[in-house]
Amino acid sequence: MGGSSETGYAAKHTPSAASQAALNTDKLEEVRKLFTAHLENKGLRKTGERYSILEEIYARSGHFDVDELYAGMKERGLQVSRATVYNTLDLLVEQGLVSKHQFGRNLAQYEKSYGYRQHDHVICTECHKVVEFCDPRIHGIQTMVGELLNFHILHHSLNLYGICGDCRAQAAARSSATPA
Repeated sequence: MGGSSETGYAAKHTPSAASQAALNTDKLEEVRKLFTAHLENKGLRKTGERYSILEEIYARSGHFDVDELYAGMKERGLQVSRATVYNTLDLLVEQGLVSKHQFGRNLAQYEKSYGYRQHDHVICTECHKVVEFCDPRIHGIQTMVGELLNFHILHHSLNLYGICGDCRAQAAARSSATPA
């Protein structure tokens, strides 16, 4: 297929800013309802701080750590303690509204997960950049392995580690600049 028809497809199927905002508002409302039910089921208080954290997470894109989330909330003038951020993240992970990742470092990374497609990660071992990708063949492998081993697969996690192109280029530049 030529580039022009792909561009036409993308233009026709890319949501407008207004429809994207409506989608995000609808998703946030669903997530709020699920979180409220979870808090009620556990007999926990429904505080403004917990909902602020939820909204901050669902306004973000990509991965974040606790310090980034906390600092972002402080910058916006939101009053929340670091302990509340940790405790709320634990509740959101438990509920399946947020995913927690350990990408080979001591620092946990998080990302929103409700209503987002399954994806996998490539992580640079030098700069720790995380790139998401989705390959439908992985779903096929998951299904085949489940059938072969008589497992009902609920979810999977695939992390590939390597050195990104930027870090390889920087290393090549350093080695070519070093006198022999």
